[in-house]
Amino acid sequence: MDFLFGPYSSLILLIFVASLLIQGYLSRTYGKWSRIANPRQLTGAEVARMMLDEHGLQHIPVNAVPGQLSDHYDPVRKTVNLSQGNYAVPSVSAMAVAAHEVGHAIQDKVRMPALVLRGRLAVPLGLGMNLAPLLLLAGVFLQLTGLIWVGVLLFGAALLFHLITLPVEFDASRRALAYLNEGGLNGGPETANGARTVLTAAALTYVAGFAMALAQLLNVLGIARSRSS
Repeated sequence: MDFLFGPYSSLILLIFVASLLIQGYLSRTYGKWSRIANPRQLTGAEVARMMLDEHGLQHIPVNAVPGQLSDHYDPVRKTVNLSQGNYAVPSVSAMAVAAHEVGHAIQDKVRMPALVLRGRLAVPLGLGMNLAPLLLLAGVFLQLTGLIWVGVLLFGAALLFHLITLPVEFDASRRALAYLNEGGLNGGPETANGARTVLTAAALTYVAGFAMALAQLLNVLGIARSRSS
């Protein structure tokens, strides 16, 4: 049970609660600006298409995918995928989210180092993140210190993935806001603030993910050290 009640378990609980609050804030912010039309009355799909074409990415399609806030750029298939609530809706939220996802496509075009690195590490680090808790628990119950330290290394890999993700997401939002402002799509300060608020709320979820990964690593380090002493 050390895995559940390590030296930083209180911090993990605190960050978990904060993550829930951030998710609630994102839902409220996204919902508010989803009900407000953007000045140009452009759907998320239209904004994405315009931004892609203006950056020489005419070959990248814009697809509608099921789910809410399931929007993403697929660097393997080279597609921008927008949730149904953003694809065909001319809202401020749809405009901001669509521009953010195209920001990732532009990163891919210019071969942004952090994006390239994240893509190369996604599969192995994802596997490691899934195995880490199992290996740690197995090491604790079987009293195998070496196995515990392997689990610690994999938790460290998870932290690395979150660390790489932060500049990728922040840069995509920066590109999105610059395009919306410079292209006049925001229309005015109120809409610009709305788009910025939506993207900031989304960015906070990645910050919370990094904080949770850091707390978990500190926690398992404490467990490993106590078992090694």
